[in-house]
Amino acid sequence: MQGAIMKPRISMITLGVSDLPRSVVFYEQGLGLPRMDSPTEVAFFTLNGTWLGLYGREALAEDASVSGESSGFAGFSLAHNVGSEPEVDHVMAQAESAGAVVTKPAQKTEWGGYARYFADPDGYLWEIAHNPLFWVGPSDEPA
Repeated sequence: MQGAIMKPRISMITLGVSDLPRSVVFYEQGLGLPRMDSPTEVAFFTLNGTWLGLYGREALAEDASVSGESSGFAGFSLAHNVGSEPEVDHVMAQAESAGAVVTKPAQKTEWGGYARYFADPDGYLWEIAHNPLFWVGPSDEPA
């Protein structure tokens, strides 16, 4: 499509959370994500190539003009790829010690990798994966 305005990137992922202080502790202290200065009603974390935002679930639904009611699977997961199988286990141990719930234990995948899943305090799914075939996402190396 010529002249497309939308660029191939995600600038920020915002999660609607039920308890903002609890989620901030989970992501900042538990997972060690770097938190930015932000207003008290929202929290922003810098990631490699994007931002993670945490905002009250009802306020986020209102901002998007949709109902805040939901239950069960949200229909998506977030992924964090690492460089080795032991790194998958290490990140999962860190997440578990921060209060994450393991939803799928570590295992070899049908595509040749190694992965596990956990749920954050609001049930958002994170896949922690090692793909030995190619790197997924921006490089961890400084530019």
